[in-house]
Amino acid sequence: MDKVEATATVRDFDPISGSIPATKVEITVSLVVLYTQGVESKQWREFGRTEVIDNTLNPDFVRKYILDYFFEEKQNLRFDVYDIDSKSPDLAKHDFLGQVFCTLGEIVGSPASRLEKPLGHIKAFQICVCFHSGIPGKKCGTIILSAEELGNCRDYATMQFCANKLDKKDFFGKSDPFMVFYRSNEDGTFTICHKTEVVKNTLNPVWEPFSIPVRALCNGDYDRTIKVEVYDWDRDGSHDFIGEFTTSFKELCRGQNQLNVYEVSGDKIDQYHHHLQSSGPLCKNSNVDCCMGARNPSQSTSLHYMNPYQMNAYAMALKAVGEIIQDYDSDKMFPALGFGAKLPPDWRVSHEFPLNGNVDNPYCNGMEGILEAYHQSLKTVQLYGPTNFAPVVNHVARYAAAVQDGSQYFVLLIITDGVISDMAQTKEAIVNAAKLPMSIIIVGVGQAEFDAMVELDGDDVRISSRGKVAERDIVQFVPFRDYMDRTGNHVLSMARLAKDVLAEIPDQLISYMKSRAIKPNPVPVYSPSDEPPTNPV
Repeated sequence: MDKVEATATVRDFDPISGSIPATKVEITVSLVVLYTQGVESKQWREFGRTEVIDNTLNPDFVRKYILDYFFEEKQNLRFDVYDIDSKSPDLAKHDFLGQVFCTLGEIVGSPASRLEKPLGHIKAFQICVCFHSGIPGKKCGTIILSAEELGNCRDYATMQFCANKLDKKDFFGKSDPFMVFYRSNEDGTFTICHKTEVVKNTLNPVWEPFSIPVRALCNGDYDRTIKVEVYDWDRDGSHDFIGEFTTSFKELCRGQNQLNVYEVSGDKIDQYHHHLQSSGPLCKNSNVDCCMGARNPSQSTSLHYMNPYQMNAYAMALKAVGEIIQDYDSDKMFPALGFGAKLPPDWRVSHEFPLNGNVDNPYCNGMEGILEAYHQSLKTVQLYGPTNFAPVVNHVARYAAAVQDGSQYFVLLIITDGVISDMAQTKEAIVNAAKLPMSIIIVGVGQAEFDAMVELDGDDVRISSRGKVAERDIVQFVPFRDYMDRTGNHVLSMARLAKDVLAEIPDQLISYMKSRAIKPNPVPVYSPSDEPPTNPV
């Protein structure tokens, strides 16, 4: 989907999860066709195609995909790459180069929201045609995927550029110049956002006016750097670099005057300097609306919906398990952490924050204290992805590592919708934690698949990371939906949930004690002298 013209999305709607749009993110890819997978049907559906770029092995596409990002869902994506041989829209008539699978959360959760993946080739003989490498095991290219949350700016900019005395690049003519616009990213890289048309055989081009969403240029940040490159077009795709300059939308808004004249600097030491003048953008409002924000807990379709008459699944699972396990804690004070949310005042994403908002003292008084902190946090934070488990696992592991004499045993209860963005890091964290006095309980809520949680459970295959197998099985997973009583008897169903989820804890505790040769303390011997003296009548 072209990000310049539309923000509509295509996805399978679920009667349980609802269809409320969440945070919009924009995906930049070096490929042609994007497919999304239905949550229930598992069918791949074409979402959109990039434009075709001729004669290059390193395409950088202007057209973007705009998707609704739901942090609590696993959104599977497939990118297919083709070598286009004709104008036919039928993909079967073109050379298939390969494909890449990932999830939207995987892209968002990558450093700087930038994910690089090797292109997997399925038809080796076709790969050989384009990449000159049909040898099994050889790399045949890399796809770079990047994501950025779209701002709520609805302005459009209309602008026009002209240039004077550009460098002559063609031997038998002048130049065929065109411009390429890039917006800057937080990590210092640039993302292409617009290309002008090519003006043939001139050193003094006047490009046609064009309109572009302001969020495409700078995502609503008027001071954000915009880089503009000027090229001489060549039919074989090897366009000659003429020069570049940088500006910002704030500077472009100054209009047509001497302040909007930019020196185009070339990449050679002896490159002449030329001048490029902008007629200045005219800002106006558009009718394109951009829906922002993660799913609101005040909406009934949210798993965190705060129903005044009934607890949500998170609260029910927390109460069912917590009320039993709290009896084994002497002071009934529990640290309660959240992960996957933006926190005030700077609204940075956190994967390890205290529900009560107190960094120095995250402890809550009993289950009621935890539930109160949970409800209050929903009013102050913005639920947001990615969903990383490793930070909270490592948090508890640090406490457990400090007390390995058998005097304390730690139980981490994680309530999740099943989406996980750091599977590899979480597996490594669990493998490391398996040698510590701790267990992990995972309760899955919602209707998503819990394949990743089943893998973490390790009942069938012991979890491993980097060739190292976990010393013990310390994870127990159960899906909350399996315990929902259709008759409405929540007391009985939650009792069954607690029983099943806690069933493995005693054996896990004993397995740790035995592995460290820690024997139970002797039973105190009762003596009549231990009784307090009675008052004489």
